[in-house]
Amino acid sequence: MAFSSFCDYHCCIISFCFGFFSSFSEQLNRFAGFGIGLASLFTENVLAHPCIVLRRQCQVNYHARNYHLTPFTIVNIMYCINKTQGPRALWKGMGSTFIVQGITLGTEGIISEFTPLPRELSHKWNLKQIGGHLLLKGLTHVIAMPFYSASLIETVQSEIIRDNPGILDCVKEGIGRVVGLGVPHSKRLLPLMVLTFPTALHGVLHYVISSVVQKLVLFILKRDNSHNLPTESSTSVQSMLDAYFPELIASFAASLCADVMLYPLETVLHRLHIQGTRTIIDNTDLGYEVLPINTQYEGMKDCINTIKREEGMQGFYKGFGAVIIQYTLHVAVLQLTKIIYSTLLQNVS
Repeated sequence: MAFSSFCDYHCCIISFCFGFFSSFSEQLNRFAGFGIGLASLFTENVLAHPCIVLRRQCQVNYHARNYHLTPFTIVNIMYCINKTQGPRALWKGMGSTFIVQGITLGTEGIISEFTPLPRELSHKWNLKQIGGHLLLKGLTHVIAMPFYSASLIETVQSEIIRDNPGILDCVKEGIGRVVGLGVPHSKRLLPLMVLTFPTALHGVLHYVISSVVQKLVLFILKRDNSHNLPTESSTSVQSMLDAYFPELIASFAASLCADVMLYPLETVLHRLHIQGTRTIIDNTDLGYEVLPINTQYEGMKDCINTIKREEGMQGFYKGFGAVIIQYTLHVAVLQLTKIIYSTLLQNVS
C-alpha cells in the first residue's frame, strides 16, 4: 500500500513536470509566433518607410533624368538626402501612413456593419458575394482617398521647406480637401471625382492580386510541408515554423507581386493625387536642392499618354529600385528572425 502511494506520488510529479514543460514549450512557441509577426510588421511599416518615401518622390518627379530602376542609385540618393537633411527626411509622413491604414480599416468595418456588403468571404461564396465584397473594398478606398492624398503629400514634401506637421494634420487636410478649405491649391488641382476611378481601381486590383497570390502560395507551402514530416528531435521547432512562416511568406509574396504588377498604375495615381497641391519635392537626381511639381494632366488617360510620350515606358517604373531594397530588407529580417527562433527552440528542446 505504501509502495503504491509512493508510485502514485512520483507519477503525479512526473505528470506535473511534463505538463509544465509542455506548457512552457507551448508558451515559447506562441511567443515565437508573436515575435516573428512583430518583426515582419516592423519591417513592412517602419524599416521600409525610407524606401516608400524615395519611391513616391521618384514616381511624381517628372523632371528626373535618373529613373532609379536599380537599388544601387537609390542607396546613393538616400545617403545624400540623409547627409544634407538628416535622417528625419527619410521617415517623414510615417505617422500619417498609420492614420490612413486606421481610417481604411475603420471605414471598412463601419460600411460592412451597416450594409449587406460582406467584409469576409465564406467558403461557399458566389458571384454576388464576391461583387459585394469588392464593392466594399472600392468604397473604402474612395472614402479614405482625401486622407491618402494628404499622407502622400507629407511623404514626398521636401524636409527643407516643410513645417513641422502635427499628428492629425493628415486628417485635417483630408477633410479640408473634401470641403474645399485649408491649404491653398492651384487651379490645376484635380477634383476628387476625377481621382475616384483610379484610386478605387488600384485599391481593388491590389487586393485581388495579393489575395490570389497569398492563397496560392499558402496552398503550395502547406502541401509541401505535409510531405516533409519532421523527426522527433525537431518536432517542436518544425511545428513552430510550419505554424507561422507559411502565412508570413505568403503575405510577403502577395504584397511583392501586387506592388510589382501595379507599379505603373501607382505611378499614375500618385501623379494625379499630387497635381495642383503646390508640393515641392527633393531633387532625386542629386539628393539635394528642391523641385516644384507643376504637372497639368487632365485625367488618368492623359497622364498615361503623357508619361509614355515624354518619359517612355520606363517612366512608369521610376524609383523601382526602392521596391527591390524594400523587399530585400523584408526577406533579410524574416530569414534572420527564423534563424534566431529556430536556434532558441532547439536549445530549449
